[in-house]
Amino acid sequence: MSETKVKKRTARASSKKKLVLVESPTKAKTIEKYLGKDYVVAASMGHLRDLPRSQFGIDVDNDFEPKYINIRGKGDIIKALKKQAKNSEKVFLASDPDREGEAIAWHLAHILGIDDKSECRIVFNEITKGAIKEAIKHPRSIDIDRVDAQQTRRMLDRIVGYKLSPLLWHKIRKGLSAGRVQSVTVKLICDREKAIQAFVSEEYWTVGMKLRKDKSPMFDAELTHINGEKLQLADEASAEKVRQDMEASSWQVSDVKRRQRARKAFPPFTTSSLQQDAARKLGFTSRKTMMVAQQLYEGIELGKKGPLGLITYMRTDSVRISDQAQAEAKDYIVERFGQEYAPKTPNVYQAGRKAQDAHEAIRPTSVALLPENIEKYLNKDQMKLYRLIWQRFLASQMVPAVYDTIIAELKSRPQDMGDADAIPVMIAKASGSQLKFPGYTAVYVETETREKDVVLPDMEPEDVLKLARVLPKQHFTEPPARYNEASLVKTLEEKEIGRPSTYAPIIETIIARGYVIRSQKHFQPTELGFVVVDMLEEYFKDIVDEKFTADLENKLDMIADGSVDKTSLLREFYDPFIETLEKAEEAIGHVELSVEESDVPCDICGRMMVIRHGRYGKFLACPGFPECRNTKAILKDTGVDCPNCGSHIVERKTRKGKVFYGCEKYPDCSFVTWDTPQQKKCDKCGSIIMKYFYRNGRGVEYCYNDDCESRIGNPVNKELLKRKKKSEEK
Repeated sequence: MSETKVKKRTARASSKKKLVLVESPTKAKTIEKYLGKDYVVAASMGHLRDLPRSQFGIDVDNDFEPKYINIRGKGDIIKALKKQAKNSEKVFLASDPDREGEAIAWHLAHILGIDDKSECRIVFNEITKGAIKEAIKHPRSIDIDRVDAQQTRRMLDRIVGYKLSPLLWHKIRKGLSAGRVQSVTVKLICDREKAIQAFVSEEYWTVGMKLRKDKSPMFDAELTHINGEKLQLADEASAEKVRQDMEASSWQVSDVKRRQRARKAFPPFTTSSLQQDAARKLGFTSRKTMMVAQQLYEGIELGKKGPLGLITYMRTDSVRISDQAQAEAKDYIVERFGQEYAPKTPNVYQAGRKAQDAHEAIRPTSVALLPENIEKYLNKDQMKLYRLIWQRFLASQMVPAVYDTIIAELKSRPQDMGDADAIPVMIAKASGSQLKFPGYTAVYVETETREKDVVLPDMEPEDVLKLARVLPKQHFTEPPARYNEASLVKTLEEKEIGRPSTYAPIIETIIARGYVIRSQKHFQPTELGFVVVDMLEEYFKDIVDEKFTADLENKLDMIADGSVDKTSLLREFYDPFIETLEKAEEAIGHVELSVEESDVPCDICGRMMVIRHGRYGKFLACPGFPECRNTKAILKDTGVDCPNCGSHIVERKTRKGKVFYGCEKYPDCSFVTWDTPQQKKCDKCGSIIMKYFYRNGRGVEYCYNDDCESRIGNPVNKELLKRKKKSEEK
């Protein structure tokens, strides 16, 4: 070969670029900006190999060897990636820094013929220039233990899904399916519903009072003890007797305790706490939260700056923060709020005992990216979530909020000492709290701990107080609340069922299967959900057992750290499961789902329609299915007259299952509203009363008549005017 040809070939070889493979095009575009002309960044579009959908795909007799195939429809991507890899000097696998990402990298290595023991894997917690450059400098081999943990989870789910689902088809209804973690979640929701149905409400009374010292403003106090025993009033007669005794007594201060109370900042977000807070404050589902967080992580186009990752990796159970991020936050806090808002040493938080702590907490990639400065580049949902993450992180690095508190104990004595034997000694308590120093609350306030200032007059022991009025109040014990998005995620985390990154798909799956519905932002089991859970509970206790599921999750963690063998775990699960399955197949007869007949005739064939359950709740269906496929929505009568035409207002649902209210004569009458009609009239104008619900669940009643004087000063009026303006603009 001539010297000229050698030089040309060497030149071509040296001109080859390095290839970086990620999952998504957005992520690829952001990263490519930082790496320069010597690198090409391409996207695999997620997994390229998986177990086949048409068969079990696990060779049980050969140490549970999975039979992976290339996913249908990914052929062109695989072909293009192979070509790019062949023409590249080096290939770096840069999928997400979790077990799923590790498995994607392992599959890519197999497809592209890369040695998984070579230094081909790079990971980063945030998509910023510094993080990407640093990751490229420190490639490593693929972590096979983490890959094994992901494979084991996938195979466990496949075993349950492909072996148990056919049993449900035979015994209950075709098309059903069971999942390892989803079934436990459905059981939690069913158990809560059973507790609600079995709950018996009990009446009880509390007694408050209004007092004042000299000419001070009135303040509230609550009766706590009578003759040294804790107050327990079961009926109105008992409460009335107490009221009379209180009015026949004089009151004075017996003790005053003053102190300062510090409330510490909350730790930065983990996946779970982000989902909970986004549900409470923003009304986001877990699925929506993770989708928007993924967009913020992968990169948003910020004008001339180009695409930039705005938050760190959003699948994490860690509350750890890097030294650099802490220093940046402190500098901003001192500059923006003052030295007194920054702690002497950075706040450090402890993760839960089961936290893997593989990545940092969720935080902005730079605290200098103020929400208001980048608002124009973000859509509405991205802005809401980014602001929440930014505020929570900054607050986590600030000093506690400080409150001045006062607790006054009040004691009664008879006004007429001749009644001393007839009137008991009563103790009441008055509490006051005032914010002395806002600390972290200058940035972020958790909804559940929001405090209002309660001011008490300056009091000392022996001060005499004047009783203005006694306020007995009737109460009834309430059943446990149905799970909402936030409380279900919190419960799954506490019981160690699944992992934070799986909560969103778990919830969406059980809704899609028709086992659970969302009703007024709460989860309610369907009849199908009850039937399936009851069957699993009787014959497959482990599948719906919380502790068994949590222990299995912990063993998956142990596979990831190399202390448990995946084949042993799969065998330990599989053999008893199959034995139970065979017994259940023989023992279980066909389960008939009860059918409730309605009084509504089918418009097409005349049969009386029956009530069925679907993913969006109950609906009417013709019993002649499949010959007659007629269905109708069930209209729940509110008993409230339509303000437009006088007909009844009924409850309706959107295509996505969201409840609204409208006239029963729609579309002839156009009355619709998101707010709940109340079965009472306005005292001022006689119009109907509606109830508006804020995102946190608090409801406020208001008169439907825009011109009613009761609307003046009503806190909800501002929200209604905004809504009306938007409607008019449309």
